[in-house]
Formats: sequence, structure tokens, C-alpha cells
Amino acid sequence: MSGQNIIVLDLETKRTFEDVGGRENLGELGVSLVGVYSYLHGDYQAFWEDDFPKLLSLLVSKPLVVGFNQKRFDLPVLQPYFKNFDLKSLPILDILDELTKTLGHRVSLDSVAQATLGTRKSGHGLDAIRYWNRKELDKLKKYCLDDVRITKEVYEYGAKHGELIFMDKFSTSKLKAPVSWKLQTNEKEDKQYSLF
Repeated sequence: MSGQNIIVLDLETKRTFEDVGGRENLGELGVSLVGVYSYLHGDYQAFWEDDFPKLLSLLVSKPLVVGFNQKRFDLPVLQPYFKNFDLKSLPILDILDELTKTLGHRVSLDSVAQATLGTRKSGHGLDAIRYWNRKELDKLKKYCLDDVRITKEVYEYGAKHGELIFMDKFSTSKLKAPVSWKLQTNEKEDKQYSLF
């Protein structure tokens, strides 16, 4: 996947659903930080609101955007910042959406990370809002990029093994869910050339 135009994206908000009058007002949550891992550049990047023109430059290259709950949360929350660019036009792999289609119900990133990777998220989204309100920007950045790293590792595990593991709703047993995404390879590397 190295060198491919794929990004793993996660964001944190400035406000809670309660602050904005409910889930139907996603666009009013405000974005405090967008975290990205770029396979093309091989690095993690953090984008504060002042950096959104740089984020837009990355997005207009139409990367595959990998995330967890992108379609129902991250992209609708981010869209108001990009009036002239429709984020729905991007190719998207929403891991939560894929799991929900297979399982018939939603699971948390923490449940998948715990069962699949043996790791846990470093906190909760409300922690990120507290960090923002307290101006603890280093903690906010670490939290967001940690979620990006976990999502990246979940994506790669699913691509390699064709399944993800998650904890049941009682967190007492591990269950498996098939996934269909594959590792993308560089066509130039895969092409065999012949002298004849």
C-alpha cells in the first residue's frame, strides 16, 4: 500500500451533540483537528483549521479515504469547511459501514481494536472536546493521531486477513466478521516485463 493514494482520516469536534441540539446538526459541531495518515507520503499529519487549505490540496487528488464512521459522521462534520468541494465525491472505505452491512448492527472502533489488535483507544471523543476547551492541543493531537493509527492498523489487518474481529456486546467473547477490501498494490511493481 505504500506509495498508493490512500489516506486514513479521523477528526475531532469542538462541540457535543448536546451543544448543537442533536445529531441532525452535524455541520454545527465544528472541527478542532483532522488527523491523517498518507500512504503516498508515508506519514501522519495533523490539520488544524488554519491548515485546511493544505488538507483540501490533499483531498482534491481524490485519494481513497479510509475511516471509521466517515459517511455518517466525519465527512458531514467536515463538509461545511469546504463549500466548493463535495466530500461525497471522494472514494470512501468506511470500515464501520462495511461491518454494519455484514453484521446488521454497529460496533465501536474500540471493540474492533481490542479484539483484532489487542489494543484500546486512548480515550473517548468527549476527552477530545475537553482537550480542545482546555487548550490542551498536544493531548488533542496525540488522541486524534492515535485513532488514525488504530484505524490504519484495523484497515491493514482486514485487507491482509479478509476479516475483522470484534467483542460481543457484553465484551465476553470475540466474534469474526468477513471484510472484502484488499491491499492495493502498485501496478508498476506487479507488471512483469519480457524481453521476447
